[in-house]
Amino acid sequence: MKTYNQLTYEQRCQIYALNKTGLSQNKIAKQLSVNQSTISRELSRNTGQRGYRIKQAHKLAEQRKLAASKASKMTTSLIEFIDFTLKEKWSPEQISGWLDENDPLHISHETIYQHMGRGFIKNRISIDERPQVVENKSRLGDWEIDLVIGKGHSGALVTIVERKTSFTVSTRVNDKSAKTVTAATIALLAPFKSAVLTITADNGKEFAYHEKMTTSLDCGVYFADPYCSWQRGLNENTNGLLRQYWPKSTDFKKVSLSEVQGVIVELNDRPRKKLNYKTPAKLMAEHMVAMAA
Repeated sequence: MKTYNQLTYEQRCQIYALNKTGLSQNKIAKQLSVNQSTISRELSRNTGQRGYRIKQAHKLAEQRKLAASKASKMTTSLIEFIDFTLKEKWSPEQISGWLDENDPLHISHETIYQHMGRGFIKNRISIDERPQVVENKSRLGDWEIDLVIGKGHSGALVTIVERKTSFTVSTRVNDKSAKTVTAATIALLAPFKSAVLTITADNGKEFAYHEKMTTSLDCGVYFADPYCSWQRGLNENTNGLLRQYWPKSTDFKKVSLSEVQGVIVELNDRPRKKLNYKTPAKLMAEHMVAMAA
């Protein structure tokens, strides 16, 4: 069994301050009267994606101490540890690998993915079950959906992008509840219902009413794997374009619906190289005319 000095919260405050000054691990160890290996282990184990932070480091250490005494089952303490690290933006692969490296625990990233999906979205259908033709972008009618969140979660944009044409629809909503987002989605896509075959979403609770979308729009709704934003890459890119108009400091409750529509029209009328310099609006209009013929 590996043993090492258990650090206190006060010592972690010292480590944080000394590490910020650029002091070497050896000198930090001398200041705290501990072994250098204790400092090295502390920094390697408890540093998150935003660096070494006191509260995060102490929380990780305490949760890990509880989890390490258990077998590799999803115990309450281990679930608390996983949930905490997920909130810190660790991916399931990072959590699994970290536990393998630092503690006598083995929890596969697949198990962590299952934990993330369980109980959040009822009857969720994985992207693995989505028709392969969607991946190929060989047909029109497959959409990606997401939210662009305003400052302090004050309002949001529902953005939906068609994969083949990059045609985008969007509207502002005052909250991101499943009820509100579902109603907005159906209203946005209803005029294009004949061109809606699938929708791919992330695992946000705002998409929990996906079955209502399926019924109203007569389409399949699929969920990307957690932390796999590339599976909805077009939507991510489109949201990046919208951020050029509305940075993260934007309070969307102060943005008018007409302003949103004006920006969306502008995006849809912009020629795209990947479309041989045709516009998304033109391609969608041609498709709708063909469907109505």
